[in-house]
Amino acid sequence: MTVEHPTAPSFVLVRPQMGENIGAAARAMLNFGLENMRIVAPRDGWPNPAAVAMASGAGRVLDGAVVSPDLPDALGDCSFVFATTARDRDLTKPVYTPEAAMQLAAEKIANGERVAVLFGPERAGLENDDISRANAIVSVPTNPDFASLNLAQCVLLMGYEWMRLQSDQAPVDAALAGTQWAEHAEIEHLAKHYEDRMEEAGFFYPEHKAASMKTNLRNMWSRLPLTRADVQILHGTLRQMVRWKERG
Repeated sequence: MTVEHPTAPSFVLVRPQMGENIGAAARAMLNFGLENMRIVAPRDGWPNPAAVAMASGAGRVLDGAVVSPDLPDALGDCSFVFATTARDRDLTKPVYTPEAAMQLAAEKIANGERVAVLFGPERAGLENDDISRANAIVSVPTNPDFASLNLAQCVLLMGYEWMRLQSDQAPVDAALAGTQWAEHAEIEHLAKHYEDRMEEAGFFYPEHKAASMKTNLRNMWSRLPLTRADVQILHGTLRQMVRWKERG
């Protein structure tokens, strides 16, 4: 029998209390391409109609969810386990940020290991006994005066970090809407256009400050991230203002 290698971590909801939160967690998982949900001893039993209603299109995550009576059963095939918690613990374990945890998870999964991430029940989170079964802790940097995260929020955050590692999307995408960045010569021409019109209007006064004023204006133009469309609009604006003044 061929054993399939995992392609993503399993998200394990430990003793979740409300079906609505399970459904919201399923939706958050599918948002970021995660479908391996495991549920440990859900308080209200399983299946749960409230979970299905809240999943809002992510029903396939719930359909494939593996329900276990206890945590050891849920983690039986996993070689590395993260436990999410916002509280200080007495247990000696490495503590990862969500980003670092998902990076390590990706490395281990690439080597054929099975990785799980534990999420505790809504009221009080994971207990020390739960965390003792994990290899490492994931701690989200939150407001120390209000550190508790909703179950689905925590799942969403971890899912986002997982997807971010898998995505080739550029950190910044300058959408130019069909135009291009202006070239240096175009910026130079624009600066000269404004300088000439401002000279005619007597802007560069007193005379002994004119040179430094022109330098400051050129510096301003060079700092602006202008597209060719921007340059055309600025030329047109100045021409129209001059025409309006001449008509007056």
